[in-house]
Amino acid sequence: MRNPKRVLAASTLVSEALVVFFATLAATALHREEQGRYLVAGGVLVLLCVLCAGLLRSRAGYVLGWALQVVIVASGFVVPEAFRWTMVGIGVAFAGIWWGCLHIGERVEREREQVARGLADRSGSEG
Repeated sequence: MRNPKRVLAASTLVSEALVVFFATLAATALHREEQGRYLVAGGVLVLLCVLCAGLLRSRAGYVLGWALQVVIVASGFVVPEAFRWTMVGIGVAFAGIWWGCLHIGERVEREREQVARGLADRSGSEG
């Protein structure tokens, strides 16, 4: 059975990678003289999101995920001013989604364990 916390967190990171990719394209269109810088920074963030989704089998993946949330929110302050608060808002929204996915995933894991223990107790008492 799949780990619900990992599935939710990985889905969030992959979705975030797509949003960062499209935001990078928009930022380069708005600020032509910084195109190279934005493309490299956005590309690195996209790759880190995807890499982090693959690392979620260990605690390091979740720590990197939190670090990415901070970096993505902070990236809103280095894009063109016309795009700044949109990026900060997107970063904050994804940080909230990330937090929610981790907490909901942990709750589902606990409830699965309780159900499994209850079923084991029940089948043990019937035998």
